[in-house]
Amino acid sequence: MQKPPVFVTRRIPTSALERLSKEVNIDLWEEEIPPPKGVLIQRSQGKKGLLALLTDPIDAEVIESCKTTVKVISQMAVGYDNIDVNAASRAGIPVGNTPGVLTDATADFTWALLLAIGRRVVEADKQVRDGIWKPWGPEILLGAEINGSTLGIVGFGRIGQAVARRAAGFGMQIHYYDLSRYPEAEKDTNATYLEFDELLQTSDFITLHASLTDKTYHLFDREAFKKMKKGIYLINASRGAIIDPQALVWALQNGIVAGAALDVFEPEPIPGNHVLLGMDNVIITPHIASASVQTRLKMAMMAVDNLLAGIKGINLPYCVNPQVYDGK
Repeated sequence: MQKPPVFVTRRIPTSALERLSKEVNIDLWEEEIPPPKGVLIQRSQGKKGLLALLTDPIDAEVIESCKTTVKVISQMAVGYDNIDVNAASRAGIPVGNTPGVLTDATADFTWALLLAIGRRVVEADKQVRDGIWKPWGPEILLGAEINGSTLGIVGFGRIGQAVARRAAGFGMQIHYYDLSRYPEAEKDTNATYLEFDELLQTSDFITLHASLTDKTYHLFDREAFKKMKKGIYLINASRGAIIDPQALVWALQNGIVAGAALDVFEPEPIPGNHVLLGMDNVIITPHIASASVQTRLKMAMMAVDNLLAGIKGINLPYCVNPQVYDGK
């Protein structure tokens, strides 16, 4: 019996690919850069499933072009704002993601960024490499005091709560803002809910862990930065478009933001001539918050679970649009 064909939009961990290849015929995009939209449409033709990454624009046009054969779209990521889920639902195609698995890896990396920007670690390392090691002095490379400061968390789901639990070890006062309240998590993390403006006004550090939606797109615009306490540190390990990059530049240039650490950006990758790349008080990493060996393998295996279930007509174990099963 012939194996069903699937399109995998990037090379994933070898053991996951090997597992997948036992049950399907894999059409694999081998390039490091994402396949262009035209390639997505072309390579999706006649396939039974797609295994995609968050950099792949699976929009209504792509879905319309392959809806007669594709039975499942499996995303190797928690977020899925690159997929037109409504279009997939109209076509009866379940969409899967990989929730929960990257919580701790992302929370750990958020703290790596927070400590690095607050204590000017990257800036100090650069000075040493550039041959600028000044004799010890009481005002050289002064950073922020982490212990006892106030942490504002925007987005208090799994990752935001994990960041809060880590903050407790630093004796931080923890505030959060979210569209939903989390009473049990508030007790567990000793976090206090604040409205957005109040969180901006009272935080020394702000970390972002919200999903990208119409309500969070450019949530951090110039007006938001104007409301902040001067000298704040901003860390983003969620989605780049939550921050208006031009507004961030303005806030940094005017001393409102003392430092920014960004694992995500709008657009990705950041243009090589962007003004932020010339700022010593900015750290930018290439979207690697979940990049531990263990986490990426778990993500790949969950994506394979979703893909194989969808091809077999079984409900996806991690489905973002379960309404497609209504009435079946």
